[in-house]
Amino acid sequence: MTFFPYRNGRLHIEDVSLDELAARVGTPFFCYSAAAMESAYTSFVRALGDLPATVCYALKANSNQAVIRTFAQLGAGADVVSEGELRRALAAGVPASKVVFAGVGKQPSEMATALDAGILQFNVESLPELEALSRIAQEKGVRAPVALRINPDVDALTHAKISTGKAENKFGIDIPSLRGFLDSAAQLPGVRIEGLAVHIGSQITDVNPYRMAFERLVALFTELRDAGWPLERLDMGGGLGIAYEGDAAPDIARYAEIVRETTKGLDAKLIFEPGRFLTGNAGLLVTRTVYVKHGTARRFAIVDAAMNDLIRPTLYDAWHDILPVAQFAAGADREPYDIVGPICESSDIFAEQRELPPVAADDLLAICSSGAYGAVMSSSYNSRPPAPEILVRGNDYAVIRPRIDYDELIGQDRLPDWLDDGQQSSEPRGAA
Repeated sequence: MTFFPYRNGRLHIEDVSLDELAARVGTPFFCYSAAAMESAYTSFVRALGDLPATVCYALKANSNQAVIRTFAQLGAGADVVSEGELRRALAAGVPASKVVFAGVGKQPSEMATALDAGILQFNVESLPELEALSRIAQEKGVRAPVALRINPDVDALTHAKISTGKAENKFGIDIPSLRGFLDSAAQLPGVRIEGLAVHIGSQITDVNPYRMAFERLVALFTELRDAGWPLERLDMGGGLGIAYEGDAAPDIARYAEIVRETTKGLDAKLIFEPGRFLTGNAGLLVTRTVYVKHGTARRFAIVDAAMNDLIRPTLYDAWHDILPVAQFAAGADREPYDIVGPICESSDIFAEQRELPPVAADDLLAICSSGAYGAVMSSSYNSRPPAPEILVRGNDYAVIRPRIDYDELIGQDRLPDWLDDGQQSSEPRGAA
C-alpha cells in the first residue's frame, strides 16, 4: 500500500492533496501520514511475535507530540535522551514504566526528574555517570534501575557519523573494562544493575551486524547473571533504517529471527528502540520552486525550503527522493537539476544533478522520507521560521506545529538595558 498516491494528476498524502495543504499553510511544510506510522509500528511488533518485548519509540527521530501520542496509543514506550524528551513522552501519554533514558551526558537535574517520574531504566555509559546517578538516587531514598550500555566493537556498516558501536565511538562501556566497572558498581548503594543494553548505530539496512552484537551481549548477560548479578532485561537498541536511495529496506523478519536465535532460552525481557524505521518513510517535506536558474554548466531549481528545514543532505550527503506534485508520464523527458535552497551557504543543497521532468517557478516538489531527523533537527538559521508540521489521517488533517511569524521569532530575543531605547521591552538585567 502506498500512503502517497497520485490521484487526478496530483500527489496526495493518504486522501489529502498536497496542493490543499500548501494552500492552507503555505510552503515549505512537513506532513506525516498517520497510517504509514501505524503500519510501520504494526509490522515491527508483528515480526517480534511472541518475544517478551517492549517497543520504545526513539523520540530523537521525530518528537512532535502528535507523533509520540500516535505510538503511545498503539502501546509503545519511549526511548529518550534528554529531560525535554522525557517530559514530551510523559505529556504525550507514555507511561513512565515504559520509558528508557539513554545518552552519554545526563545531567544530575535530568536524573532527578526521571527518578521522580519512576522510569523503567537508565542506560548508563560510564562510571562517572553511574556514580552521579547513585548519589542523586541516595538523596531521594531510592535505587535507580540501570542497564549498562555495552560497546560491542561491531561495525554496523552505516555512515561514520551515525555509527555508535565501534571501539572508537564515544558510546557505551568497552567489554574489556566491564569487570572493573562492575566491581566499582557493586560499591554504589543508589543503583541496581538490572540489565545490559547495546546500540550499534543508525540507518542500518543490513541486519547481519546485529547478530554479532547480540551474541556478545547475550554472552555477557549469561556470564554476569551466573555470577550473581540480578539481570532481568536486555535492551537491544534500535538503528533499523529505511530505503532512501532505492536500496533494499531492512529485512524485519530476518532481524526478528536473529533476535530469537541469539536470545533463545535466555529468560529475559527484551527492549527495542526503533525510531527512523517508524517515522522516516511516513513524512514529506513539501516545497515550492521560487526560480529556475540556468548556469553555465548546471540548471538550478531554487526552492523555498532550505537546510535549516532538512539538514540531512548537508550533514550526511544524504539522498532523498524528490517527486513533482504534478503527476508526470512514465516516459516523460527528464532534465538534470540541482535542487537548492535560498540560504547563503554553498552546502544548502537537497540534490545534485537529479533527473526530473521539467521544473518551473511555482511548481511544488515533495522531498520524500523526511519523517525522521527532519523537523526535529531544524533551526531558524538565516532568521527563517522553521517549517510547520501537519498530521494526516485519511481525508482529515491537522496542523500539529504551526509556523511562527517573524514577530514571534524576533521576540525570542531580549535587549540588555544599555541597548534598550524603548522600542522593545526588556527583562531585568541578568534574567534568563
